[in-house]
Amino acid sequence: MDQDFKDMDSEGRWQNLYIEIRNQSHECPFKVAKYPENRNRNRYRDVNPFDHSRVKLEKAENDYINASLVVIEEAQRSYILTQGPLRNTCGHFWLMIWEQNTKAVIMLNRVIEKGSEKCAQYWPTQDEHEMSFRDTHFLITLVSEDVKSYYTTRVLELHNEKTGEKREIYHFHYTTWPDFGVPESPASFLNFLFKVRESGSLGADHGPAVVHCSAGIGRSGTLSLVDTCLVLMDKRKDPLSVDIKAVLLDMRKYRMGLIQTPDQLRFSYRAVLEGAKYIMGDCSVQKMWRELSKEDQEPVSDSESPPPAQPPLQCPPGKIHAPGAGGKRGDELGEDDGDRVTI
Repeated sequence: MDQDFKDMDSEGRWQNLYIEIRNQSHECPFKVAKYPENRNRNRYRDVNPFDHSRVKLEKAENDYINASLVVIEEAQRSYILTQGPLRNTCGHFWLMIWEQNTKAVIMLNRVIEKGSEKCAQYWPTQDEHEMSFRDTHFLITLVSEDVKSYYTTRVLELHNEKTGEKREIYHFHYTTWPDFGVPESPASFLNFLFKVRESGSLGADHGPAVVHCSAGIGRSGTLSLVDTCLVLMDKRKDPLSVDIKAVLLDMRKYRMGLIQTPDQLRFSYRAVLEGAKYIMGDCSVQKMWRELSKEDQEPVSDSESPPPAQPPLQCPPGKIHAPGAGGKRGDELGEDDGDRVTI
């Protein structure tokens, strides 16, 4: 597998593989997302949940939320991939988490990126301590917050004010992953992923973890793809039997456009290769990931951007794909209800 990766690099084949995946992805109908009453519930006009896999709100007049249930049966993994909540959908977001019995929210973006709001502030900060969402009758309280150099772990209390019931929710927040980009290194990414895994919140004992970035397809697709492939490697005890491309194509049947760039595709393969070392019994790599990630350093301030890990890969000139063909979605210049299109 390592040699295959090196060959892909040396021959510059990542762009072609990415285009193959885009062209082999078949999009399903998404009529409900286009209903007029749902327009203001979508952050981007061209990122919509398929009708067959969309999460439906059970106790709401309108059951629509821009979220997709991705189920990988062999891996016994389920994820809800969703957009960063809008200001008018934060209550729906928490209602979904309650109804789906979710234990963890995995957030892979910052609220503000490059001067644009990519996600509403849907959880309480240290200053305010709690937030109330009257439309769905939920009160969110910040119980604890552990800030590392590139991620923050929070424990939140989700209080259903209708029933009086309370639940503890983990909030894992990766704070240095740029839109359309990749994490600083596989080590830092895997260190974060294994923190999430160690919480037990990805297991079958709980409802599906909620994973989001801004559109819920690029960074969210990367994390769920890597985690799924590592689970399959562990179950099969044979890393070579896991076809990463096939897994991604399967996941794209549940939510459109997962993995947005050749860079993210390359990083996913690289992270799976590195993670396979642990799966195959080299427990020392987990300590190495933690050390390389430098998680105990001072966090990067909101005004700073992490240095790029490598020059971005570019698709060959002349390859222009419409969003319906599964092309890259999500120009950072898009408004909250704007397009995320390929140009």
